[in-house]
Amino acid sequence: MNSDILDYELPQEAIAQFPHKKRDEAKLLVVDRRTQTLSDMLFKDLPDILGETQYSIFRNDASVLKARIYAQKPEGGTVECLLLSPVDGAFKWNCMLRPGRRLKAGATFGVKGAFEATVESKGDDGRAVVDFHTSGGISVVELSQRIGVPPLPPYIRRNQNSPDYDRSVDNEYYETVYADPSKRVAAAAPTAGMHFTKELDSELEKRGHRFFNITLHVGIGTFQPLKSPTIEEHKMHSEIYEIPPDTLAEFRGGTRPKLAVGTTSIRALEDYRRKALNAPQVSTKSSYWGEADIFIYPPQRIGCADALITNFHLPRSTLLCLVASFLRPGETDGIDWLKEIYARALKNGYMFFSYGDAMLIL
Repeated sequence: MNSDILDYELPQEAIAQFPHKKRDEAKLLVVDRRTQTLSDMLFKDLPDILGETQYSIFRNDASVLKARIYAQKPEGGTVECLLLSPVDGAFKWNCMLRPGRRLKAGATFGVKGAFEATVESKGDDGRAVVDFHTSGGISVVELSQRIGVPPLPPYIRRNQNSPDYDRSVDNEYYETVYADPSKRVAAAAPTAGMHFTKELDSELEKRGHRFFNITLHVGIGTFQPLKSPTIEEHKMHSEIYEIPPDTLAEFRGGTRPKLAVGTTSIRALEDYRRKALNAPQVSTKSSYWGEADIFIYPPQRIGCADALITNFHLPRSTLLCLVASFLRPGETDGIDWLKEIYARALKNGYMFFSYGDAMLIL
């Protein structure tokens, strides 16, 4: 399948630059696959939309690492360091550096009174292994919480290194209300879940729905577009995930329909379903740890969920492929239908990407 099918026209003004002041006031486009009908609602209407059907709702509780750190080189000049994943203990990390070409192995940078760092090695993919020496011996995660900023995607236009940048808005909103602060493992927010509020969660629970958490370490590959000529040739990145025992028990033995919040939840659950669901050696008494490297695209079938909440995704992204597979399981025309849905959403004023509106597929 030619990758060009994943292109679509998106006006810049349709890319949300700021979140909704009240999370659940976001628009919600409801897609009924059985009747192929579309309805314009608000996210706060979710309990009424789901009706009397009681769902097990699976969601990613990963917390966003304040992964973007601005520092200085000894000879002057700014360094932007994006934390990706730990390599060895609490002080050695895989990072993306800017300007990357000028920071060769052995180069140093830091923030006075906070840390000094040395580039230990450089990879062919542009990633660097960086060794941090922090003041007081605090971990790099704790350091990032003190001086870092949320790793906003490039389409959200902010000068996060400006003295005028108000980080309080993004610190609060580029995160889900149910994120576990002990799990700061996400290099990007699981954005579909950002529409939930504590009040909405409470209302859903009152109506008999139940929440189950997983933790997927969202990586920078989330933003990488397909560059291969065909969809099938794309090499997918991998992401670590954890499914705790109560979630495993519900996923394996529960009788309720399953609602997945976001593509990260689908990615973890579908990877588990394909690799370990029927493996007799896999215990359900302890957390299951896996590494999701699956690439879901039409005409694959997604068997881990009956409904999906998701945002509107980037052109040429792997997430378009995943959502298209969910829309039309076992068929090849899911991308065409998804692009028709996106065109209607644009016409009706929906906002796209991380801080934008949402879609519910039933």
